This record gives sequence, structure tokens and C-alpha cells, in this order.
Amino acid sequence: MAQQKDYYRVLGVAEAATADEIKKAYRRLAKKYHPDTNPNSKAAGEKFKEISEAYAILADAGKRKQYDRLRKFGAFMPGGASRPGGARPGTARGGPGGAGPALEDLDLGGFGGLGDIFSSIFGEGRKEEKERAEAVETVVTIPFRVAALGGKVPIVVPVTESCSTCHGSGAAPGSQLATCEECRGSGQVSFGYGGFAVKRPCPKCRGKGRIASQRCGTCQGGGEVRAERRLMIEVPPGTDAGTRIRLKGQGARGSGGQAGDLLVAFQVEPDRFFTREGLDVHCQIPVNVAQAVLGTKIKVRTLDGKHVVLRIPPGTQPGRTFRIKGQGIEKGGARGDQLVEVGVEVPSRLSPEAEEKLRAFAEAAGLKF
Repeated sequence: MAQQKDYYRVLGVAEAATADEIKKAYRRLAKKYHPDTNPNSKAAGEKFKEISEAYAILADAGKRKQYDRLRKFGAFMPGGASRPGGARPGTARGGPGGAGPALEDLDLGGFGGLGDIFSSIFGEGRKEEKERAEAVETVVTIPFRVAALGGKVPIVVPVTESCSTCHGSGAAPGSQLATCEECRGSGQVSFGYGGFAVKRPCPKCRGKGRIASQRCGTCQGGGEVRAERRLMIEVPPGTDAGTRIRLKGQGARGSGGQAGDLLVAFQVEPDRFFTREGLDVHCQIPVNVAQAVLGTKIKVRTLDGKHVVLRIPPGTQPGRTFRIKGQGIEKGGARGDQLVEVGVEVPSRLSPEAEEKLRAFAEAAGLKF
């Protein structure tokens, strides 16, 4: 049986390598051995397959954990290979003489026998993962009043769409398409793992199964282009900064053609007049000295743009807060209040006549100045 590969050695990293170290190692090797860089080198193509295979496992935290557990028991080491339906005496069963559990019998995260483990790690799940539509996430900044009251806002979302020039084929108009010699038109290539086969997208045709005599100039042969999608989305009333909503079918499209979801995270612009605390809104209004001393009635703007009349009693002190019930934010059947803080404005200049009258008033009232 063929000797299994050590993915850590393939990428030239230690077992304890971080995800960033693994990514850097893969990028360095992929750039060196990519088929586009070495079009006439079969050895480079094989090496590229090998490092792509290694990166696909080690870059995925879940698959790496499963791989490490199998590797620990010798499934990927010389002499440690096993196969479904039986174990090699003296190797897969713990030690000399076959003592201990078989590798097939080990409980590795709820999988069945060894065949099921390999299927889970390396099998058809890859195709489903490739075809699964991707979710697109975007951040949208909305006005304070829209966040508080709800409403609709336009957004522009960058997405990946099928190239309109080549209709997703990757071929320039008028060019010829030939069956890929590497994968023989299947779009996938297989790698041997002892008695198992692992399928990966073909690196030469990029999983398409066919190769064009001339690449499409619009998408550079990829079959996809970046585009902008314009949408009008509904903002729920009482939206906080950081609130996320999911829009079904508005994300990027997978290779299977099905669109993924769009995840929208909201940021809220500050308002010149209102601030928010939970479902309550706060604002500040100015009154002059006479209004604060003698009392008055003033109009206060509310969230919906209307005005309510607020009574300011005589002797109101700067910083005093008044509550207007039910004029806050409504969410989930509850509604907050509007809290109005009074700020007293003092005139910076007085006419001689006004200053004289103010001094007379202060003396009569026993105020020091």
C-alpha cells in the first residue's frame, strides 16, 4: 500500500504552525509551482496538486483537527495505513501482536469506521462546499431617525456574477473549447490515499473540465466578474448600531448557480439634536434667564418631526430634565420616553439701561454680584 503523505512536511511547516504560517507557506509554494508559472512542467503541476491538497486540509480548523487525530494513530505515516474492513496486524491495532483497538473502531468525533472518516474529511463534502452559495456581508450607515423609526434605505453590494462576455465559460468569444487533458473533462482530479481516493478541483482547467484556446479578456478566464448590486432594504424600527439582518438569496452565487444570503450590519449616524439610551431619546433645549426665572412654555421637536408644548416652571435650574412620556423609540411592543434637558443661556452683553435694571433687581433680591 502506498505511503501516506505528511501534509506538514509538504508545506514545510511545523505541527504547531499557526493558520497564518500555513497560509504564508502555501502562498509561497503555490506561486512557485502554479501551472500558469510552469506551463510545460509536469513535475510542477504534480507539486501544485500536492500543496493544494495539503493546504485544503490544514487551512480548515475542523479538517485539520480530524487529520491530526488520524495522524496521531499512524494513519498518515509509513506502515500506519489502514483500510476498511480490517487492520494490518501489529500496526493499526495498538502495537505488536494486534493488542488494543483498531483504527476503524476509534471514536473520532462521532464518525463511523475509517471509510466514513475519510469520506467526511475528503469526500463529496468538498463539492458541496464549492457549490454552496457564499454569504456576502456589508456595513450600511443609516441616519439616526431611520434607525429609530424604521424605513427604507438604498445600498450597493459588491457581488460575484457570471461573466456576461463569456457567459461563465472563461473563453473569449470565437475561441475553441477543448476537453482538459488533466481531468479528462470531469473538472476534478483524484489523489491517492492508500486505498482511498480524494477528489479536488482540477488546477489546470479550474474545475471547468474544458480549456479555451484563448481566455476571455473580461474575466481573464475565471468565468466570473465583480459587480455591484443595488438594493432597497427595510430597516426595522429601533435598530441599534451593530444590528444585523439577513436577506435571503441576495449574496454571491456558488458554482451551482444558487445565490447565497446578504448579511447587513448597521452603523448609525449621530444626530445633531437627539441621542439615544435604550428606548429613550435625549435632547437639550435652551431657555433664557427670564424664562428660567419666571417660567414659560416652549415647543420641543419629537422623533416623528412633530412638536409638543413643554411647560417650564418658574425657578427652573440649568440642567434640569423633563420627561415627555411615550415620545421615545418603539420596539417589541415597548416604547421609551423623550428626556429634555434645560440649558440656561446667559446674554454676553447688556445695554446700559438693561444692566442698570438688572443691578436694581439683584439688590432688591439680595443677590451678590
